[in-house]
Amino acid sequence: MTQTASPTADSARLFQPIVKGVGQAIGDYRMIEQGDRVMVCLSGGKDSYTLLDVLLHLRKKAPVDFEVVAVNLDQGQPGFPTDVLPRYLSGLGVPFDILTQDTYSVVKEKTPEGKTTCSLCSRLRRGILYGHARKIGATKIALGHHRDDILETLFMNMFFGARLKAMPPKLQSDDGSNVVIRPLAYVAEADIIRYAQARAFPVIPCNLCGSQENLQRKIIGEMLETWEREHPGRLHNILKSLTRVTPSHLLDRDLYDFASLSVTPTEGDRGFDGEEYPEREFLAGLGEMPMLG
Repeated sequence: MTQTASPTADSARLFQPIVKGVGQAIGDYRMIEQGDRVMVCLSGGKDSYTLLDVLLHLRKKAPVDFEVVAVNLDQGQPGFPTDVLPRYLSGLGVPFDILTQDTYSVVKEKTPEGKTTCSLCSRLRRGILYGHARKIGATKIALGHHRDDILETLFMNMFFGARLKAMPPKLQSDDGSNVVIRPLAYVAEADIIRYAQARAFPVIPCNLCGSQENLQRKIIGEMLETWEREHPGRLHNILKSLTRVTPSHLLDRDLYDFASLSVTPTEGDRGFDGEEYPEREFLAGLGEMPMLG
């Protein structure tokens, strides 16, 4: 008997906006191409379960042929239910590999008390998964990061790293041997939560990062949730702003040659023109601005 829940009418309805967002992101960034072998990194969380569902759906509908193989890394966390993912994936009929490597002990040993484990854990996990992708001939590595993850990373880097940097939807690994894709880049976490609940995924909690309540990332996430609750659509606009960058109106001298500016036609002051913004949002924004003068 499999514990894999069958899709319901409710989950099918909730699935549609997710599929639409993933399809748009894949098209915008050419994430998946003819003949790709896509390795989906399945953690046991709601995001990666959702990602797998979408890619399996698109594999049947997409105009290009591609393979999907699921991979889970068992990091040796105490109490990790090793039977859940094999049973779930077998029920779906998805080819999969379970990798076993005790990175949990390494992270706990190397991370000072009170410090976050995410950075070291991520580096170790990434190295193992990249190596396995090469071994099985995967041409793309699919991760389950969604829109909110990207925006949290943006503000984490701004607030704590003094750097304007987010999480790209597609990137090449440092050694040049892997291409990483994030098909959920346009998908809101709230949509994933609703879908995951409807599908009743057998979610496996993380005993490392999931047990750290005071993470700065969690605080940033709560800030974003508040913004979206009080100003619906704000997170969509922030994400969209990352696709409409005007280098001449930032301060990065490496990105834009300010020193060589002359009187020849440039973007000039147009970046401040009122018509750049939808009237309703523009006026609402004025209401939040402090009075000048």
